[in-house]
Amino acid sequence: DDIERKMFPEDDMSDNSATMTLMEEKDQNGFTPHPEPEGDITIEDEVHVTDDALIYGVTDNPPIHLTILFAFQTALLSLANQLALSIMVAEAVCGETNGMFKTRLLSTTLFMDGITTLMMILFGVRLPLFQGAAFEYTVPLLALQTLDPERCDPQIITESSFYNSTLNISILVNRTTSADDILYGQVQKLEGSLMLAGFLHFLIGATGLVGVLLRFIGPVTIVPTILLIGLYMTRTAVKFISYHWGIGLMTAAISIILSLYLGKYLLPIPVWTRKRGCHTIRYPLHQVFSILIAIMVGWGVSGICTAAGVLSHEKARTDVGIDIVNNASWFYVPHPTQFGPPSFDVSIFVGFFIATIISVLDSIGDYYACAKTCHVPPPPSHAVNRGIAIEGLCTTLSGIMGAGHATSTYGGNIGAIGITKVGSRLVFLVLAIIYIAFGLIGKFSAVFITIPHPVLGGALITMFGMFIGVVLSNLRYVCLSSTRNIAIIGTSILIGLMVPYWAELQGKDLVLTGNFRVDNILKTLLGNANLSGALLACFLDNTIPGTLDERGITSWQNIPSKAQESENLVTDDFKEGIEVYEPLFPQKWRNSKILKYIPFLPDPKKKPVLETVSSVNYEENTRV
Repeated sequence: DDIERKMFPEDDMSDNSATMTLMEEKDQNGFTPHPEPEGDITIEDEVHVTDDALIYGVTDNPPIHLTILFAFQTALLSLANQLALSIMVAEAVCGETNGMFKTRLLSTTLFMDGITTLMMILFGVRLPLFQGAAFEYTVPLLALQTLDPERCDPQIITESSFYNSTLNISILVNRTTSADDILYGQVQKLEGSLMLAGFLHFLIGATGLVGVLLRFIGPVTIVPTILLIGLYMTRTAVKFISYHWGIGLMTAAISIILSLYLGKYLLPIPVWTRKRGCHTIRYPLHQVFSILIAIMVGWGVSGICTAAGVLSHEKARTDVGIDIVNNASWFYVPHPTQFGPPSFDVSIFVGFFIATIISVLDSIGDYYACAKTCHVPPPPSHAVNRGIAIEGLCTTLSGIMGAGHATSTYGGNIGAIGITKVGSRLVFLVLAIIYIAFGLIGKFSAVFITIPHPVLGGALITMFGMFIGVVLSNLRYVCLSSTRNIAIIGTSILIGLMVPYWAELQGKDLVLTGNFRVDNILKTLLGNANLSGALLACFLDNTIPGTLDERGITSWQNIPSKAQESENLVTDDFKEGIEVYEPLFPQKWRNSKILKYIPFLPDPKKKPVLETVSSVNYEENTRV
C-alpha cells in the first residue's frame, strides 16, 4: 500500500469518473497487476512517473516492514562476493583446510562490511552506498600463492637457547613449524601492511589530495591496472571450478541466463495489500538475485551428486563441512588482533598501496553514479573527501581485525537502486545492522563456508566477467582512435602479464641478492601483476605527449570541479538538495571559522545560490 501511495499519490479510490485506469497507469511504469474481478479501478488525473523515478529518495523513511525487506534484499545481493573474497584470502594465507579459521575470517569480513557501511551512511559521503570486501587487494595475496607454492609446507627452523651466561654455552634446537604457525604468521603480515595502507588512504581523503591524484592518474592508467587485477584473478576461478567443471559451468550458465537472457522479463510475484487484497506485481527478481539463485541451485545439485556417490573430490562434496557447522559457536564477536599481533611486509604493503590508489578513484566514480541514480546533486568536495577518509579509516580497522582485505564501495548495489527504485539511507542503515548480525552469528558463516568450490568457481566466472566489463567501460572517456592511447594500454597490459609469468617460471632463482628478506620483497613485487602494469602505464601516459581530452583527463578532472560547483547548486531537476551531504555534528559548530581549513567539512561561508542547471548538462558532466 505504501509503495502504491508513493508511486501514485493522486490515486482516488472512491472516484470512478476518471478516464484512465490504475491498471493502465501502472502498465506504463513496470508494475503490471492482473485485472481485479470487480473491474478496473480508475483515477481522476493521469499521474506522470518517469521510468527512473525513485519510490523512496535518500532522506525518505519507508515503513519498518518494507525497510527490513529492502535491506535483506540488498544484503543478499552482495553476499556471494563477500564469501568468494574471504575464501580467496584464506587460501592465500594457507588456511584453506582450517574450517574454524575460515569461519572466523568470513565472520570478520561480514562484520567489517556492516561497520564500514554504517560509518559511510552516518559520517561519510552520506549516500546509500554499500561497503564490501575489495577485490583490488587480492593481487598481492595471489602473487604469494604463485611465487611460493611451498610456503604452506612445514619448515624446519633452527633456534638457539643460551643456558649459561658465564660460559656462554648455547644449544641449537631444530623445530618444525606447525600449520597454525604458518597460517597466523601470514595473516599477521597482512594486518600490519593493511593498517599502514589504510592510514595513507585516510590521509588522501582527510587532506583533500584527491584532486592531485586526478592530475596524473587517468583512464589510460586505471584501465590496464584494474584489468590486470581481473585477469589475474582468473587463476582463482580456474582453481575452484577445476574440482568439477560440470557443476561450475552449470552455476555460471544459470546466473548468465537469469541476469542476461531473461533480464528484460518481469517475474509475476503474488502480493497482498489491505487496499487491493491478493494480486500480482511484476518485478525482475530473477535478475537481481541471479548469482545467489545460481549458487543455491549449484549447491543443491552438488548435494544430490554427493548423496548419489558421483563426486569423489572433497572440495566438490557437501558432506565434508558438516563438522565445521557443528563445531562453530552460535555467536562469535570479531575483535582486534584475534589472529595475533600485526607484523609488516614491505612487498605486501606496496601491493596494498597500489590497490588503495585504485580504490580511491573507483569510489569517487561510484559516489557520482549513486548521486545521479538517486536524483540528487553531485557530491561536494567535502563529502567526497569525507567518504574517502572513512573508507581509509575502516581499512585500517579491517587490518586491526585481521580481515586480510580492505572495504570499498560496491557499484553493483548502485545499479540495484536503479532496479528497485529504493534509495533510502534508512534501508542501508538497516543493511549495515544486518551484516553486523551476520558477522556475529558464527553458525551463519559456517554454513556458507561449506559451499562446494566448483559452485563458487562458477559464480566467480560471472562476477569476474562483470568486473572486467565494467573496467573496460571506462575506455569511453579515452580517445580510442589515438595510436598513443592504444599503444600505452596494450603495452602496459602485455608487460603486466609478462613480468609475473616470468617471475613464476624462474621460481626460487628469480632474485638472489644474498639477503633472504630482500629476495622475498623483490619476488613479491615482480609477481604483482598490477604493479608493473600500473607503473608503466602511469609513466608512459605522463611522458608521451598528448592532450588532456585525448588522455581522458578532462572528463576525470570534471569530478572535483563539479564537486565545487555543486556547493552552489540548486535545481528543480533534482529530487533533493545539497543538504543530503551535510555531516552529522553539532549545529553550534557549523559556523566556526576553522571549518574552512578542514577539507572534509563544509565551509560555512559557502551558502547555496539558486541556479538552474538542466539535467542534460548534468548527465554530460557527471562521471557515471
